[in-house]
Amino acid sequence: MNDLVLQGLGWLGFLHRPLVLRQLLCAGLAFLLLALLRRRFRAIGALSRLVSLTIGTALAMLLAVALRFNYGLLLLVAELLAGFWGLRVVERRMLQPLLPPQVFAALVSRFLRPAFFLGVFLVLLDAVASLNDLASLPLGTWLGGEIDLGALFFVVVVMYTLIATSALPANGVGWLAGKGLRLTPGSQRALATLLRYGIILLGVVWALDRMGIDKRGVLAVAGGLSVGLGFGVKEVFSNFISGLWLLVEGSVRPGEVLIHDGDACEVRALDPRATTLLRSRDNAELMVPNQTFFTTTTTTYTRSDRTRRCEIEVSAPSSWTPDRMIAQLERLAATHPQVLAHPKPRCLLLSFSPTSHSYRLSFSITDPLRADAITAEVRLEIWRRFDEEGLLATPPGTDQGSRPSAT
Repeated sequence: MNDLVLQGLGWLGFLHRPLVLRQLLCAGLAFLLLALLRRRFRAIGALSRLVSLTIGTALAMLLAVALRFNYGLLLLVAELLAGFWGLRVVERRMLQPLLPPQVFAALVSRFLRPAFFLGVFLVLLDAVASLNDLASLPLGTWLGGEIDLGALFFVVVVMYTLIATSALPANGVGWLAGKGLRLTPGSQRALATLLRYGIILLGVVWALDRMGIDKRGVLAVAGGLSVGLGFGVKEVFSNFISGLWLLVEGSVRPGEVLIHDGDACEVRALDPRATTLLRSRDNAELMVPNQTFFTTTTTTYTRSDRTRRCEIEVSAPSSWTPDRMIAQLERLAATHPQVLAHPKPRCLLLSFSPTSHSYRLSFSITDPLRADAITAEVRLEIWRRFDEEGLLATPPGTDQGSRPSAT
């Protein structure tokens, strides 16, 4: 570790060299010219970046030659800027039209741009130091394995790549399996999640072997941490095990619609710690700990099929006979385009009195997330029909409490 600190302090010596300072000055002038020229050519769009890069670098290099400065650093900066703009072209012209928006955003933000900036860091580091010397710096003995900086850096990069990109091949395999085996969308997402966990687990095993860590040391540390898992992070560990169990059992799968706190929600993702739910009434995403589904009763509408039965209670004056009212309510529900014909709508007489009767209208739909909206539309249609028939007017001598209502 001391060698690494000494190496870092040694890099500061480059900033005191006149040759480096002159190149940094020219690089600063180049950036200033790029900013000014980009404003000038902003209307041209993507071409402005190329024009700014070419003219700015050329002027800065001419200035360096006139002052008899070395311009190697200027060329390096120009190459890095060209690489960054080339990456932007690849993102917008090639990847964005081919990939779904969420996959594209995750790939760019989690892998492509971090990989580019890591490459820039390594290039700049190689300009002031030897990467081979840095890679051979020892970091000590960890769990029986001699670790150097290069091995640790390589393992970290590979693990980050697996975590950031494993979702893409896992989703691809899940999609192919779904097409070949005729799996439901929820089963496809569950399979993709399990495959992603498996890829990351294999990466952890490879990382331990790559760094030469003694397996007995890992087991000893795991045994010592078991006590901490029992007290300090038991909730996190419980949620992780619950998430794996839910995936294997298939009781809560991505794509299913269930009731959470009285609201219809769609399961968007089943992550190691929590499940992401999309609440339909306000389009909000909820993060629910996985163990919640083991400790509370969960109502699902997509376990065997997506059909949901909706109900409306209606109170109407006794001037309409029950037979006529039941037929009218069933007919009104059947006219809605999203109400199923089989099973057909059904209306029951709940109670009756000399002034009003109470009914319960039930009907089935195929989209559980739109149950509230469809129920409201059917209720509005009932109100319109009552208004046309004059049932909403209060008859003389009738109490306000006996007026027609729909709940």
